[in-house]
Amino acid sequence: MDLKKIVEELISTFEKAGKVSLDLRKKGLIKEIKSDNTPVSNGDLEVNKIIVKKISEITPDIPIISEETLDNKENTNLKTFWLIDPIDGTYDYINDLDEFTINAGLIIDNKPVAGLINAPAKKRMFYSYGDNLAFELKNEEKIKLGTLYSQNKTSIKFVSYSNKIKPEIEKIYKEIGVTDHIRMKSSLKFCVVATGEYDGYVAEPRACEWDIAAGHAILIHAGGTITDFNKKPILYGKKDFKNPSLILKSKRLSNGWTIKNNTNHYCICFDFWITFICICKKLYQK
Repeated sequence: MDLKKIVEELISTFEKAGKVSLDLRKKGLIKEIKSDNTPVSNGDLEVNKIIVKKISEITPDIPIISEETLDNKENTNLKTFWLIDPIDGTYDYINDLDEFTINAGLIIDNKPVAGLINAPAKKRMFYSYGDNLAFELKNEEKIKLGTLYSQNKTSIKFVSYSNKIKPEIEKIYKEIGVTDHIRMKSSLKFCVVATGEYDGYVAEPRACEWDIAAGHAILIHAGGTITDFNKKPILYGKKDFKNPSLILKSKRLSNGWTIKNNTNHYCICFDFWITFICICKKLYQK
């Protein structure tokens, strides 16, 4: 399967879906509450049609699981399939905020192998199709993810889905050395960890597989990692498509970077230059 070809064929469709989502919002959305008490709009449904139609044309033999349809959700033996969340962050979408995203993740053997996320209100498009093959399209520029670490050398910043951090998550923050966190909606959290803008994200079991599959692929293809609280890998096609706990880490954290290590590095450098200056001073005095 040519993952690169599949993903690149979908990029223009995601950009079109993003434009449609914004156009519909500008005209005024038709909103209703679903049976699970979450909001949905005609924008969610229209974006879903656009994405599903194109994916069905490109990969007709691969089942599609979408948040907004019932198709294939009773299948308990899925190994290769698409997971689609046409609008993740519907609250932001219907309230004229900008952190909502359009998502599709391809799962093969219950693992994410490709992902696309468009944040149309932010004009940011992310996609990936293999190790070290994660990218962002921003202002028509293609940027490879995972090539640059965060320039922040004195803190570890995480994103969170709430300003109020629960005790279990606070404990993990302390273990990792998190110094600050900022609330952020939707799968955009995965993207800003993949870019290195933030260092990670922690969540107890919540939401569903279609909320995280695309972001999971993009993050790991950018060199980051994602596990549950017990450091076990995240697999897909589980009963009811429910998520376990999550710990996301950026590439630099996944590679063992810590504030302490960085401080030690600066101390070593400082000691070196002090010693060097002292030697030079003695030689000059002679």
